[in-house]
Amino acid sequence: MVTSEEFIPVGKIAGVFGIKGWMKVFSYTDPRKNILSYSPLYLSVKGEWVEAKVSKGRVQGKGIVIALENVTNPEQVLPLIGTALAIKKTQLKPNDLDEFYWSELTGLTVVNLDKVVLGQVDSIVETGAHDVLVVKDKEQKTRRLIPFVLEEIVQKVDLDGGFIEVDWESDY
Repeated sequence: MVTSEEFIPVGKIAGVFGIKGWMKVFSYTDPRKNILSYSPLYLSVKGEWVEAKVSKGRVQGKGIVIALENVTNPEQVLPLIGTALAIKKTQLKPNDLDEFYWSELTGLTVVNLDKVVLGQVDSIVETGAHDVLVVKDKEQKTRRLIPFVLEEIVQKVDLDGGFIEVDWESDY
């Protein structure tokens, strides 16, 4: 069992594929096939992350299928359906300047130029034009959608300091 590392969800097991223990995977990566570049993956079993080595994987139609070592028949896959898949944070490739993984932004405090705290990044939504931060303020029970547009709206991302500074009024 592995419990001490920080993990990032990258997908979940969606179903059985074929008769040799392959499984359909719903990938959270962009593009979807990027999940195939990670091995090992970690499965969430009873609240613990368990290492699972990927023996094979490929794009299958519009989806992704993988085979894990020691999983050789559909009966072994059935209890895993719905199980979260993750990687260790250390498995991520380094970003270029002004590029961020969504997992790095989630949980950061969002402040405006007047240093008013707008809330924390709860999630990020992908839209056609750009990503949108879903910022929740639990005390005031508010939710704001703030476009993640660097230099125009997002003025600064300080991962070490734990905040994002935005050009966004508190009454928007």
